[in-house]
Amino acid sequence: MFERNALTELKRWSERPDRKPLILRGARQVGKTTLVEEFAKSYGTFLKLNLDKQEDAELFEKGMNTDSLVTAIYMLNNKPRKNDSALLFIDEVQNSSKAVAQLRYFYEEAPNLHVIAAGSLLESLVGSNQISFPVGRVEYMAIRPCSFNEFLGAVSETELKGAQGNAEIPTALHQKVNALFNTYALIGGMPEVVSHYSKNKDLVSLRRIYETLITGYRDDIEKYARNESSKNILRYILAAGWAYAAQRITFEKFGNSNYRSKDMGEAFRTLEKAMLLELCYPTTSCLVPLIGEIKRAPKLLWLDSGLVNHAAGIQKELIGISNLSEAWKGHLAEHVVGQSLLAADNIFSHKRHFWVGGQHSEAEVDFVMQHDNKIIPVEVKSGHNAKLKSLHLFMDKLPGGVAVRFWGQPFSVDEVESVYSRKKFRLVNLPYYYAEKLPMILDKVV
Repeated sequence: MFERNALTELKRWSERPDRKPLILRGARQVGKTTLVEEFAKSYGTFLKLNLDKQEDAELFEKGMNTDSLVTAIYMLNNKPRKNDSALLFIDEVQNSSKAVAQLRYFYEEAPNLHVIAAGSLLESLVGSNQISFPVGRVEYMAIRPCSFNEFLGAVSETELKGAQGNAEIPTALHQKVNALFNTYALIGGMPEVVSHYSKNKDLVSLRRIYETLITGYRDDIEKYARNESSKNILRYILAAGWAYAAQRITFEKFGNSNYRSKDMGEAFRTLEKAMLLELCYPTTSCLVPLIGEIKRAPKLLWLDSGLVNHAAGIQKELIGISNLSEAWKGHLAEHVVGQSLLAADNIFSHKRHFWVGGQHSEAEVDFVMQHDNKIIPVEVKSGHNAKLKSLHLFMDKLPGGVAVRFWGQPFSVDEVESVYSRKKFRLVNLPYYYAEKLPMILDKVV
C-alpha cells in the first residue's frame, strides 16, 4: 500500500496535548480503514472495534464506566492493558448511539487513549435525529480520494513527488509531469484504483474496480433512502448524473427526468452528505467571506474524476490526450482541478465556489477561493489572456490584483490589462499538476 499524506495530519493530531477523539469523514472506499491501520503501526498497542459485529457493539450497551469499558476493549482484542501508547479505532461507529455518546467520556476520562472513529454511513446520519456527536468533545478530519502528489508516490516517482510537493518542478520536466497528471485525471484517485494501476499499468483492468465501487454506492442507496420513491431518484442520479460533472444543473427534471425539484434536491443533498458529490454554489460577490447563493443553479462536482470518466463513458476519448482543456469540452480539466483544490487539506468544512456576473450576465469564473483575507479567482482555460473575458470582468470588481489560471503550460506570471477598464492585474499561470498546491503558491505570490 502506498503512503497517504493524511498520515502526517494524523501524526500531528496524536502529538497535540489538547487532542480529542477524531472522527474520520469521507465516502466509502476512500481508504479510511486502511489509513488508520497504517497509522496504528506507530503505536505500541492497536485496539480495533467494528460495530457491525454484535459482540463489539454490545460493549457499549452494558452501562460500564469508562475505565471498565477500556479494560473490556483490551480483553476483547486479546491485548494486555499496559502503559504503552495505545490507539483505539472504532469502525462503523454509527451503529451504536451509545458508542457515539461514549466518545466524550474517552476525551474526559481516558485522555491517554488515542481514539479514532469512522463509519461508512456516517455522513447520512450526522445532523439527523438518529445520531448526534458530542459538541466540543470530538474533532473531524476529511478523507478524500488520493491527490496527484499521492499518485506520484504510488507510481514510484518519489523525486517528482517531493518536487511537486514544494511546487519546484523543473521546466525541463514539465512535459513528463503533465503526462503523469493526464493519467491521474484519467484514472482518478480512488485508492484501490491507484494501487492497482501502480502495480499493473493496465487501464482496461480498472473497469472492474470502477464497477465494483459504483455498484457499492448504488447498493448503499437502500440505507440512505427514506422510501421507495427516494430510492428511485437516488438510483437515477447515480446512473445519469456523472455525465453532468463540472456543469451547472437544475433540480427540476434533472437529466431529462420527470422528477420534481423538491424531491430531486433532497436526493442530491443526501448524496452530498454521503460525500459522493458536492453541490458547488455560485457567488456574485467579490468580497470576503465567500457565501454560496443557494437559490441559484449549482455546479455538480463528484468525489472523483476517474469514476466520472468511467461512468460517463468518456475514457476512450481521454487516452493519450495532450491537452486536458480540449477533453470533454473542458469539463474534465475543470473537474479534476476542482478535485485537486479540495485535496489541498483535510479540513471537512471546506467548500468550493464559483462566480457569476449577475442576474442577466453570462459571465462566469470557474472557481473563486478565499486566501487569507483576499478573494482569488481561478480559471481553468488555455488560450490568449484577452479571451478570459469573465475573468477580466471579475478583476474589475475585485479590490485586489491577483488571478490564477490553470493550463497545460509551465508556470509563468503575466502582467495583464483588463479589456474593459484598463485595470492592471497579475495573472499567475499554473500547470494543472500544481492545483493542490495553490494555497502554498499563493503564500509566495500574493
